Amino acid sequence: MAAVDLELVTLTEDMAVITWHTGVESEGEVVYGTHPAHLNRTASEGRDTAHHYVELTDLEPGQTYYYQARSRGSVATPTPLHLVSGNAVGTSLHGFGSHGGPYSFTTPQPPPGRHVLSIALCNDLHLGETTAGLVTGMPLMRGISQRLGLGPYPEIMGRALVEEAHRRGAGHLLAAGDISAGGAPRDLAEARRLLDGFGTHGRDYFVVRGNHDRRGRQGLQEGRGDNFLDAFPANGGPGGESAYFARDLGGLRIVGLDTYEKKGSGAGSGGLSDEQLAWFRADVRAHKDQPTVVFGHHPLTVRNSPFPVTGGQRLNRRQARAILDAYAAAPGVFLHHAGHTHRNKRTVLPQARHVTLQEVGAVKEYPGGFCLLRIHTGGYALNYYKASSDPAREWSERSRRVAAGLWPQYALGRSVRDRNSVVVRDLSGITPAVARRPALRGAV
Repeated sequence: MAAVDLELVTLTEDMAVITWHTGVESEGEVVYGTHPAHLNRTASEGRDTAHHYVELTDLEPGQTYYYQARSRGSVATPTPLHLVSGNAVGTSLHGFGSHGGPYSFTTPQPPPGRHVLSIALCNDLHLGETTAGLVTGMPLMRGISQRLGLGPYPEIMGRALVEEAHRRGAGHLLAAGDISAGGAPRDLAEARRLLDGFGTHGRDYFVVRGNHDRRGRQGLQEGRGDNFLDAFPANGGPGGESAYFARDLGGLRIVGLDTYEKKGSGAGSGGLSDEQLAWFRADVRAHKDQPTVVFGHHPLTVRNSPFPVTGGQRLNRRQARAILDAYAAAPGVFLHHAGHTHRNKRTVLPQARHVTLQEVGAVKEYPGGFCLLRIHTGGYALNYYKASSDPAREWSERSRRVAAGLWPQYALGRSVRDRNSVVVRDLSGITPAVARRPALRGAV
């Protein structure tokens, strides 16, 4: 029996999540300790499974740990990230070159101060999609479909997102576009039903449009209504009905961008209307010192990709520069969350070093999860979590075969830091926002 695809997914100051896969159901355990020759602690799942997900808890901040994952005596080996010179299993190269480690990670210090609130950042649910990773004209991107007899994978992953976000303590949720596969009313309605399991739209969770959520060509020509806004009515943006907006959550400003407010088929670079860009620049300028999170579907830049980068993977260059210029003059902005690329990637640009540009992997396919933003009075942490339900784990493992099996080299994140980071800065102006935390609804 082989134990493969070992990944250190989540790393916080006191907890780590480690996953791997075996071809058959088996027990799984992680042995770990503070010395590579003395792995004296054990964490296990307590049941047999082929999709292993083990949490190490009660870790100490700033401590180096060594670990080895195994199933039935077989030692798990890492997901290879040779195309990007990456490391899937640790914060150092300890254990590489051996068979099964032990590998090493060092826990970060927590953000200073008291915890204020936590927000789930997610994107790319693609409700209605039936084949993951399908790109016309690219032989490697033939796509992966769900196994016969199992439920639609976007719905499985959408339900798992809501469950996991609740379990990890998120008080709010920001969904950064491509909520549907093609903007069909039934798919957007299903997305609304799933997300309503988290709470109330416009209060507990907020949604912006992606290129897949655009109006169909015929609807544009006939001047019919906007399916996206029918499912997710205006959040109070300027001029009435719009898919962009700003809201205050207990001193934290949330700005949602519609990065496909343009005519088109959904291809090509993202774009904002002139009206939206002018509104955004004025809003950021007017609140330049207020702690602010911006989210929109298309990233401002795409760097360090093992696959060819095209203009369609990012926002229009001119508009991206205008947004970065606005950030440079707005010290309160600290995070820009984007989707679209379906990968975990942390970027900091010299034009605005105080802003983290965080791309988050898609909900709907490998690695299949979300990023939890934990805000403290003295800083914040970003931590990526895979969805942990059994159906979600099974689909995540199946969909890692996208791009002829090369997908993890792109989507997981080149390093642990691409999906787990801590930033120290003064966020003491943020107070806990009142957010209803309902029990999961029966519809979910």
